[in-house]
Amino acid sequence: MTMDLFYTGLSQGLILALIAYAVMIPFRLLNFPDLTAEGAYPLGGAICAVSLLMGLSPLMSMILAALGAGLMCVITGIIHLRLQINTLLAGIILSTMVYSVNLRILSKPNVSLFEMASIFPENQYLKIMILLGILLGMVIPLVLFLKTELGLKLRAVGLNLNFSKRQGISVSRYTLFGLFVAGCFTGLAGSLMIQMQQYMDVGMGAGIVIHALAAMMIGEAVLGKNTLEKQLISPLIGALLYQQIQGLALSFGLAPSDLKFFTGSVVLLVIAMQKRGRHA
Repeated sequence: MTMDLFYTGLSQGLILALIAYAVMIPFRLLNFPDLTAEGAYPLGGAICAVSLLMGLSPLMSMILAALGAGLMCVITGIIHLRLQINTLLAGIILSTMVYSVNLRILSKPNVSLFEMASIFPENQYLKIMILLGILLGMVIPLVLFLKTELGLKLRAVGLNLNFSKRQGISVSRYTLFGLFVAGCFTGLAGSLMIQMQQYMDVGMGAGIVIHALAAMMIGEAVLGKNTLEKQLISPLIGALLYQQIQGLALSFGLAPSDLKFFTGSVVLLVIAMQKRGRHA
């Protein structure tokens, strides 16, 4: 595997880690299986792209992208809580709807951003350092929050819903807050990706949840998930390993068009290994 492929995998792995955290929060902390990231990721990219085209700074564009995607995930939570629609179905419906929203925002299926400002320099090493700094700037506050009283209440909602209600914890409030945080991670990832590749396409979110799930599950297979610390480190380790595995597969001659099949195979393999480990 060439160094260029390694650096590309590393930078994309750090962005994928943000989405893996966005998947981990509802799946592991809230016990709220959710696929809204499939739509929140391109929504974040679309908001960032149109903000850049309007002349806003990259930083402000990223903030707006994160907030917009966070709001989308909150709407998923409201649909589930108010209409009693299954969490997965609510996420799928909203992700389908937001495709039209993205087209309305951009006015066309894809937009070139080669002439727009970006937070990324040309140097690959500096690009990776910036991505790592942004990731740590998101994850460290999350870790600190989860160890506070409010964070413990959020975790209690995911661990035991009935117990949380008996203790007077507002389940809907903490669920929506957790989903908002997850959405912010996803929207930020979308804004970073469109700046790195310098174009925005409305179909960029297709299959992203499977990639994030694969990354999270690989991390959990390596580190385990029996403690909060392991749960919070697993998405990062898994995303970096996953992207390097993909890069290795490409260097061995796997066609890019085969990567989705490869991703699904990795997810099935990890699930099978985990189930075999529990029954051993």
